Amino acid sequence: MPAPRWTRLLLCGALAATAPLTGCTAQPTPPRPTGTAAAGSLRLVAFDSCDQLLNDLRTHAKKAVGPWGFPGSGGGRPEVLDMGGARTAMKDAAPVPAAAAPHSTTNNHEQDADEPDIVKTDGRRIVTVSNGTLRVVDAASRTVTGRLDLGVNGETELLLAGDSALVLARAAYLAGEIDHFAPPMQTRAQLVLVDLRGTPRVVSRYTGDGALVDARQTGTVARVVLRSTPAIALPQRPDAAEDDRIAANRKAVGQAPLGAWLPDWSVTTGADTTSGQVGCDRVSRPADFSGTSLVTVLTFDLTAPALTDGDPVTVAADADTVYGTGTSLYLAGDQRWRLDIWPGRAPKPTSVPQHTDIYRLELTGAERPRYASAGSVPGQLVNQYALSEWDGHLRVATTDDNVATSAVRVLEQRGGTLTQVGVVDGLGHGERIYSVRFIGPRGYLVTFRQTDPLYAVDLADPAHPAVTGELKITGYSAHLQPVGDGRIVGVGQEADTAGRVSGTQVSLFDTSNPAQPRRLAQRHIAGGQSEAEWDPHALLWWPATQLLVVPVTTYDPRARTQPDASALALRVTDTGLTEVGAITQPRVADGTAPTVRRTLVVGDVLWTMSDSGLQASNLSTMDRLAWLPNG
Repeated sequence: MPAPRWTRLLLCGALAATAPLTGCTAQPTPPRPTGTAAAGSLRLVAFDSCDQLLNDLRTHAKKAVGPWGFPGSGGGRPEVLDMGGARTAMKDAAPVPAAAAPHSTTNNHEQDADEPDIVKTDGRRIVTVSNGTLRVVDAASRTVTGRLDLGVNGETELLLAGDSALVLARAAYLAGEIDHFAPPMQTRAQLVLVDLRGTPRVVSRYTGDGALVDARQTGTVARVVLRSTPAIALPQRPDAAEDDRIAANRKAVGQAPLGAWLPDWSVTTGADTTSGQVGCDRVSRPADFSGTSLVTVLTFDLTAPALTDGDPVTVAADADTVYGTGTSLYLAGDQRWRLDIWPGRAPKPTSVPQHTDIYRLELTGAERPRYASAGSVPGQLVNQYALSEWDGHLRVATTDDNVATSAVRVLEQRGGTLTQVGVVDGLGHGERIYSVRFIGPRGYLVTFRQTDPLYAVDLADPAHPAVTGELKITGYSAHLQPVGDGRIVGVGQEADTAGRVSGTQVSLFDTSNPAQPRRLAQRHIAGGQSEAEWDPHALLWWPATQLLVVPVTTYDPRARTQPDASALALRVTDTGLTEVGAITQPRVADGTAPTVRRTLVVGDVLWTMSDSGLQASNLSTMDRLAWLPNG
């Protein structure tokens, strides 16, 4: 492939929010101050040439490489990807689509930024992805109207827009032999555009270097974030001394071409395949980075006739958290690559400064995202819910292990910088944040070590955020779900006073008085755990009937029985939680109860989804109406 064409590189540090990503003039970036002081200035700057891009990537990657490779590169092995053709099947002819019924949506962080999930509905059809197969169900007739073998393995999710679905396969190796020490087989993400009209069919397939970090959709436009690592063949010297391995690995990095870092991509539509590589004119950098990963943002209009190259925007960063609104996309990374995890290296300070870098991209229609601003805060995020954009400010909650406390900071965009304008810190001494929820001018944090303090934070004055109240109870909430004015539900684990967990806990909190948050009710399922503890998409909140549905799996190792799985349906009132029922799906051949992963409402039917199939139940009585196995 010819070398990428050089143009002026994008992302100038002092650029205003409305400036495009191209045509910038490089600005010098001051070195980052050490320590964990207040939120600092962070800017993305242009490279002077492709040669400078390569030199900087080599220089930083050589500092990061260890005796066994790059930090973090030896994690979980991705699934092998079958590149064979997709296959379709129809059970029966699709019925004429009925009018859309009232229906629930994915339990998203922000209403105007839809998040990918394993099931979506538009009130007429239900679309699921599981075990590499897309299924379409007509909600009115409760029948499967189409199946599509996607030709992918591993974890998949989807986004839905009209008659189009975009399936996202998180990470896979191309099929073939995998040798850990041979020239690496790059991780690939796949995006599959599916036409749902009639028999579902694959329209286009995008394959790109890297693993899927996350995606957001506003209207019919999706932004997909991939993270790639360099394809550098490191020497096979397992018996050599660690210092020698490090030296050999650094030599290999120093000789690697630019193409080892720049992500490749290909798009297949019908019989036509186009391919290319992200150009160095699309790459920008902060002042300091590991050189071991690139983060690329792709843009796709799901109503377009086919996928494109995604008009990529790439940053030399280690971002692993995505937060989005209808007009902003935030990329955040906590710099854990700085930790010296490789023996044989020069000693580093025992206390490594912890900070999280945050980049804001501005979103307009189907245009390529435009860099708006960046900043840095001390500490680490628990997840995307630790970020919240409201009334022109970004609220950020972090835990700093070096000082063993947590804080909430308020940032404001000033020019090209996210500048701290307010902070409240010293929260939860000796504890870590387990969950965060910002609701309008207020924030709620749960920290935990042995007990669970729930903090209420007043953010109405961005310059002077303040803790207004605190509630200490046993256990913790891993997710906080708003359920009406002055009410929040927490889903997590109960624990004793020593911090030993004992099973799923669902708590209803009254937050109407900011000075005195209190728990109104609690449901404890001994030995239970819920996917909603780590993935809020598993939780259903249906305001029309005040229904909360929490999937729960319980297991008693002393009984030596199969785990028990159900969807616990609770009615939320002003004063408590009332159990409506526990929905179970038919047991599979070995007697195991399928684990309910999602619940959704279409009309007067409550649907539960597991990896075994879909079940329709009466929304009022919870009686089973239909069972649609995946077989």
